[in-house]
Amino acid sequence: MNSIKVIKIGGKIAENEAWLTEFLSEFHQMKGSKILVHGGGVLASSISKQLGITTTMIEGRRVTDSKTLDVVTMVYGGLINKKIVARLQALGQNAIGLTGADLNIIEADKRNPIPVDFGWVGDINTVQVDWLKTFLEQGIVPVIAPLTHDKKGNMLNTNADNIAGFLTQELAIRYEVELIFCFDKPGVLQEGLVLPKLDRKKYIALKEERVIVDGMIPKLDLGYHALENGAKSVKLTHFSALNDQEKGTVLEA
Repeated sequence: MNSIKVIKIGGKIAENEAWLTEFLSEFHQMKGSKILVHGGGVLASSISKQLGITTTMIEGRRVTDSKTLDVVTMVYGGLINKKIVARLQALGQNAIGLTGADLNIIEADKRNPIPVDFGWVGDINTVQVDWLKTFLEQGIVPVIAPLTHDKKGNMLNTNADNIAGFLTQELAIRYEVELIFCFDKPGVLQEGLVLPKLDRKKYIALKEERVIVDGMIPKLDLGYHALENGAKSVKLTHFSALNDQEKGTVLEA
């Protein structure tokens, strides 16, 4: 095992039955060792509403009080994670569902409440990949939910993009690692057209021109940071084009 692919899918894909089926078919066909990291925020908000729990967002980020933490733990670590694992098993792909607390894979610190108190949200501290290596060597695909722990008995809601980025950087110490962000867009767009390649200088210019905004910014920031810390490649692409080398946007340092 010399190379590993880290694939991250957003909650929109994980929560849409047709999209998830299409993506998992693509994912199953992907050769080699691979890890899947998933989100699930939209479903968490929906379940919270059904339970009468108010969802509070600040600049697009979820405030995780104790009740919301219970919901995201159930939804991310249970409902979505195990559904993906079951679908992969049905395709003949042996998989295991994990959170950062399992096997102490990802330890995090509760985010500083100053200047904004986001509650039980985790900022990643350490990543342990030995168990992931063991699973991969046995042909088992780790499916990782966006949850970590503080090693004090508390679960922490943690951004899935961050988890994918930190896993990539830690694995890159030992392996050639490709990081792929899969979402419902064909890549990074400029005037409606996909940019096949995007270097940091052009990215900064497009961000200043507000061509690139909102949720795309943290993905790209993480992508460039991963490249600077050993990732072999970073790509953003549509979930249906996972195995199409000609599609999507490849980041260049």
